[in-house]
Amino acid sequence: LLQLPNGQLSLPAFLPDATLGVVRNVDSSDLEQCGLQAVVMNTFHLMQRPGSSTIAALGGLHRMAGWPHPIITDSGGFQAYSLIRQHAKHGYMNEKGITFRPEGSEREFHLTPEKSVQLQVASGADIVVCLDDCTHVDDPFDVQQESVTRTIAWAKRCRAEFDRLMQQKRLPPEKRPLLFGVIQGGGFRDLRKRCADALLEMGFDGFGFGGWPLDGKGNLLVDIVRYTRELVPSELPLHALGVGHPANVVECARMGYDIFDSAMPTRDARHARLYVFTGEAGLPVPGSQEQWFRYLYVNDHKTIKDNDPLSPYCDCLCCTRYSVGYLHHLFKIDDSLFLRLATIHNLRFMAQLAERLRIEQHEQTVTTP
Repeated sequence: LLQLPNGQLSLPAFLPDATLGVVRNVDSSDLEQCGLQAVVMNTFHLMQRPGSSTIAALGGLHRMAGWPHPIITDSGGFQAYSLIRQHAKHGYMNEKGITFRPEGSEREFHLTPEKSVQLQVASGADIVVCLDDCTHVDDPFDVQQESVTRTIAWAKRCRAEFDRLMQQKRLPPEKRPLLFGVIQGGGFRDLRKRCADALLEMGFDGFGFGGWPLDGKGNLLVDIVRYTRELVPSELPLHALGVGHPANVVECARMGYDIFDSAMPTRDARHARLYVFTGEAGLPVPGSQEQWFRYLYVNDHKTIKDNDPLSPYCDCLCCTRYSVGYLHHLFKIDDSLFLRLATIHNLRFMAQLAERLRIEQHEQTVTTP
């Protein structure tokens, strides 16, 4: 269990991305019914819309979104990478921080390590994530080295600003958010170790795997992901940032990763790609090629008259009340109810997957002499 100001987080846990303060097409009660424990929101986007003063006026992120449970606020390092490294005209990064102008905007934004922490703490986040310099695994050594140097320097500034704010606020321990550092280094083990060692010395409550976790073909970077977990003591939680493919979640959880987040399940739902377990309980043994889940494409012609639920192993609103054929109909007439039901189903699948992983780990703990 991870004790947080707004509740406990049972690990491993999957968190949907509520990037702008909302998980698209569902509300907070839908998320609760799915069995989700927490969500991830994004500082980079929220500072633009609705803006920090509006968030404060609406009572902070929890009250604004009607979500009384834990919230992790991503710092925005990955979004800066996506915006600036791939489209240099939108801004730049240097030792001070990140300067960017979103496409179509006349306003220029500045995000420093200190400001990132200030925004996250002010919004009421349960876990604050340090601003980092994100890279792609294919970036060369000199780019990765610069990223690690900058990530370490920014983490030190985040640590100092966080400690200053906590001293200023004088919050009791149970009301203090946690602070996570992010381990960069691309595919270079020596850089990953350098980054992890420096962050461990600063003292953080947990860590995130930094950088894009997939290769150019979309496959999980198993070796470097496993090695990064080995660099962090097992008692400290490690967040597999951006990992959300069901098979990758299982693989990373078995390596010792604790927290997962991704927009993939909700995005797939909107495109009629729904996740279905092939068995009632349990997961395949490590190394097995057993097909333990499959994709059901509701827009397929074969589903028009399918009177069965999506899955006999799912207890979500979609599966307990509606047929596959009805979902096909909703999709074809472009009704918003399809988006809600499909999103609920995929999120419930991810919550059930996390539940199965917790059971698996509990059973291993019980049987280990």
